[in-house]
Amino acid sequence: MPNHLANETSPYLLQHADNPVDWWPWSPEAFAEARERGVPVLLSVGYSSCHWCHVLASESFEDESTAAFMNEHFVNVKVDREERPDIDAVYMEAVQAATGQGGWPMTVFLTPDAEPFYFGTYFPPEPRHGMPSFMQVLEGVRTAWVGRPEEVAEVAQRIVRDLAGRQLDYGKAGVPGPEELAGALLGLTREYDAVRGGFGGAPKFPPSMVLEFLLRHHARTGSEGALQMAVDTCEAMARGGIYDQLGGGFARYSVDREWVVPHFEKMLYDNALLCRVYAHLWRTTGSDLARRVALETADFMVRELRTEQGGFASALDADSEDPVSGKHVEGAYYAWTPEQFAEVLGEADGALAQAYFGVTREGTFEHGSSVLQLPQDGPALDAERLAGIKERLLAARGLRPAPGRDDKVVAAWNGLAIAALAECGAYFERPDLVERATEAADLLVRVHMDGSARLARTSRDGRVGPNAGVLEDYGDVAEGFLALASVTGEGVWLEFAGFLVDLVMARFAAEDGSLYDTAHDAEQLIRRPQDPTDTAAPSGWTAAAGALLSYAAHTGSEPHRTAAERALGVVQALGPRAPRFIGHGLAVAEALVDGPREVAVVGHPDDPATAALHRTALLGTAPGAVVAVGLPRAEDGSGGEFPLLAERTLVRDLPAAYVCRHFVCARPTTELVELADQLGAVRP
Repeated sequence: MPNHLANETSPYLLQHADNPVDWWPWSPEAFAEARERGVPVLLSVGYSSCHWCHVLASESFEDESTAAFMNEHFVNVKVDREERPDIDAVYMEAVQAATGQGGWPMTVFLTPDAEPFYFGTYFPPEPRHGMPSFMQVLEGVRTAWVGRPEEVAEVAQRIVRDLAGRQLDYGKAGVPGPEELAGALLGLTREYDAVRGGFGGAPKFPPSMVLEFLLRHHARTGSEGALQMAVDTCEAMARGGIYDQLGGGFARYSVDREWVVPHFEKMLYDNALLCRVYAHLWRTTGSDLARRVALETADFMVRELRTEQGGFASALDADSEDPVSGKHVEGAYYAWTPEQFAEVLGEADGALAQAYFGVTREGTFEHGSSVLQLPQDGPALDAERLAGIKERLLAARGLRPAPGRDDKVVAAWNGLAIAALAECGAYFERPDLVERATEAADLLVRVHMDGSARLARTSRDGRVGPNAGVLEDYGDVAEGFLALASVTGEGVWLEFAGFLVDLVMARFAAEDGSLYDTAHDAEQLIRRPQDPTDTAAPSGWTAAAGALLSYAAHTGSEPHRTAAERALGVVQALGPRAPRFIGHGLAVAEALVDGPREVAVVGHPDDPATAALHRTALLGTAPGAVVAVGLPRAEDGSGGEFPLLAERTLVRDLPAAYVCRHFVCARPTTELVELADQLGAVRP
């Protein structure tokens, strides 16, 4: 039986287009069908690179008898959580409230009015580990729906009431200050893993936003403890199996506390965020390791995630085909045995590489294979020999079946990538990376942004997707445009960022200054999602607050500054209590407390002295500093693209830099050392 997914743009939905399950996309027509037939809706939420989503599909959704039962007794709706984060957020909140846990695949049973009444995640094909089989769940829900309809309706209505009662109230919270930020640092210290780096136990996720906060806190206060946590965590991750020691880039998380065995999927958002963190770590410390990882991660994104249209794909799968068994298994592309090393490298180099990358006879992964690491006690290799070994291993790995790629372009995650690539290009004098960032930004403007500057969430093959952008899209894309403006000196990116933050204020803000994840005129779900806490990427709430703050610093706009401060009230409330889960908000609050500083570099773009001042300004570690570069801007706005350049003049006919914060400006300078001192910068 053909289902209704063949014309969707989501690679995840298209993976299910040939299932015997009669899948519908999320649509009014699907719920109308359920209402007409008098059956419940089975909502299945996942994403393309999700390992257990693939397992559930192969075990149950591709099984003819299971599919026949689903088709007879349910209307089956499939949702890509990356295309519809609003749907995912609403029902995940219900799952977590009811079960105490969540994850993907997410399985939720709904009334035809979209009210949830039964929840779960992955269900096996037969009972195991205390879990019912998927068929047992289907039969149980069907029995309850037919035999106890009043009870089902009561449960659904109670859940909806409970969700409505969870409305956030942070409108009365004040602006976060140094006390809250110090309290957040203390809270992080208590949860820090001093032996292995990172926070908490297994599974262990890269704490990207928290690391950015720690670096900014150190820059503002000089806290050595904050810097040490960032340095040690970044080194542990870079040496661990979570980092691809051959091809660059980070996996989604480590299944253990030691960062050894990753969950092998590679996500754009993780790599964009971590690329920027390692670049900022280098900016702070000059670490060669940080520089190498930042550049390798940037190159990985360009090499393996860049699409033909210039955007960046969402993810690479965890699974790929094992050449021996022919089955799709986790890690088949990345793991190695001693025999494979010897076959590719020969006995001598193979033995040396085994010690260098921590490949053992017993293995660190499955079936005697190992995930490559950089053990602290490994042998030293000269750069030329190491490069030759890595080149041969990469060539051999390239002959293996590659993991699948989810090639949809998500606006928010491309915004994160634009910021990371633009800054890496500027810091490390790689203009090609700035070009790749600019091309991705061009794609977002051409394909994702309509004539009113509203964003679409996704595109694929240059074709815009059907779903409206959510708050994180506006916040992260604006952040990417602002970073690109600072790096390129092209004021058009500041203008585009302004369109986006204006829409945030007009369409996403509540009267108390808090922010919703969806626009006022978005599709009405059973609850309007509103979450200030970070997930794997910055929350839309605090991403938008950061963009509002930076735009205000660039333009002097008081309404945008006020909107940022009101949105950051949530950081005052949550920062000291739950710092691991509001790291991006804490990082933005560091910028607020520090100013942020406003840097205007005035000079002819072809003058090397202008370029030197510009790069020195970008290398400043002052939290959230904004940089404008260009010719002096006249009072009437002519002659330059950035408001910060207004009435700025050359000094003794030389390019000059002006640093201001809190309505006070330092003495304009033509000297790199003096500018670096004003910004706490690493001197170029």
